[in-house]
Amino acid sequence: MTPEQIDQRLTDLEVKLSYTEDLVEHLNTVVIGQARQIDLLVRELTRLRQQADDQTSAPGTRSLRDELPPHY
Repeated sequence: MTPEQIDQRLTDLEVKLSYTEDLVEHLNTVVIGQARQIDLLVRELTRLRQQADDQTSAPGTRSLRDELPPHY
């Protein structure tokens, strides 16, 4: 290989590395956002489950399973 070819290959590799670093940074930002959203959804699901448990365990409440549909 000539020095010019080596220099061109090195330049090409540097450009590819630059694009790869940018892509990794972008994907990292996306992953962080998704992790935050998952945490929020898990907390909301936990809250809703607790709310459902509180409603079914409260005295004097009836389960929706025991009720007939409105058309009966």
